[in-house]
Amino acid sequence: MHAALTPAYALLTGAATLAAHLPWPGDGKLARSLRARRNAIAHLLAWAESHRDRDRPLLWMHAASVGEGLMARPVLERLRARHPEWQIVYSYFSPSAEHFAGALPVDVAGYLPFDTAGAAARLLDALRPTALVAAKVDLWPILWESAARRGVRTGLISAALRAHSGRTGVLARALSHDAYAALDAVGAVDSADGDRLAALGVRPDRIEVTGDTRYDQVVARLEALDRTTGPVAALADERPTLVAGSTWPADERILCRAWEQVVHQVPAARLIVAPHEPTPAHLEPLASWASLSGLDATALPHATIDTDVVLVDRVGLLADLYALADVAYVGGGFHAAGLHSVVEPAALGIPVLIGPRHAGSRDAALLLAAQAAMAAGDVDALTRAIIIALTEPETRARAGAAARAVVATELGAADRSTALVERLMA
Repeated sequence: MHAALTPAYALLTGAATLAAHLPWPGDGKLARSLRARRNAIAHLLAWAESHRDRDRPLLWMHAASVGEGLMARPVLERLRARHPEWQIVYSYFSPSAEHFAGALPVDVAGYLPFDTAGAAARLLDALRPTALVAAKVDLWPILWESAARRGVRTGLISAALRAHSGRTGVLARALSHDAYAALDAVGAVDSADGDRLAALGVRPDRIEVTGDTRYDQVVARLEALDRTTGPVAALADERPTLVAGSTWPADERILCRAWEQVVHQVPAARLIVAPHEPTPAHLEPLASWASLSGLDATALPHATIDTDVVLVDRVGLLADLYALADVAYVGGGFHAAGLHSVVEPAALGIPVLIGPRHAGSRDAALLLAAQAAMAAGDVDALTRAIIIALTEPETRARAGAAARAVVATELGAADRSTALVERLMA
């Protein structure tokens, strides 16, 4: 970190650490995140005191949220199977990852404390990691620089950086340049990501293209999908079906208006909506819209094959529900937060529809180039795309085959990333 920024950064992270001990009410993401960090250090230190075996290598894997965790999971699964003698610590930043982390094959999982020199020193003293690895680019400068100074091997897997990421700004580069420069190994998703990471400070000779491990993760999960039980079995039917996943209200305003036109031309069509945030406040407007449109809307688990609009009121089912789709709409393309993952429907050989805001998605770009996806910028364009996908089986089959082929070319990243981590741990 640039010396001129060290005092300000220390003041900011120190203030955040103090704020965590205030009585934050409510169940919002910020409040949950702050409350969780009251005992973040103590939780990991307690594990280290009672379970850390200094004769065994220790891998510390960090992934900010669920998306990054999905990149880390196939690597962790392979490492656990190949190296049962290792101890593995997993840290995360977002409260949304807490449940996800509990199912990983690691010795202990917990929140990453705010990035202070004191927290870094205490954790590195207690854990004595052999290697510290992050998924994607969630690298915290004080912790990573402190680890490198102690001789801990540091790296990134599935490292990807958008062309106009905030991490490329002058201030962000000054904060993180030294930590990036100290990295021992970086597995970039593709060569363009590698070039952008080099611009942040990563030494070019430490970069290799290993790919995106999410593709392996998605394919492995879908291959294990049991279609004989649960919502997939209950809703399996020949009705022309669109599954809209990870939608925001901005997506739904366009999608619902388009669907009103679709059902006039395809009366048997069925819509399954799995919002990004399936709260009652989010689902109630969808139910009201369906009622006003003369459509039967029912939430899981009460929906049946006769339900016109299935509302998904829980997380964790979307990847499975895509198996019911003739065409998928992936949300985020009309929303400022960006496009969500298109990999799951593509891996199932399902054509993908998206909104116009997809410039930051490498996955979407691959599908669009292969004519496996279509971007629609307004109601009329989305209506036409849905009707084509639902009524032209040959067109749908070509697009689906192209989607599956894109996914196939991306497989193997998990094995390559696992080998990178093994070299760091050697």
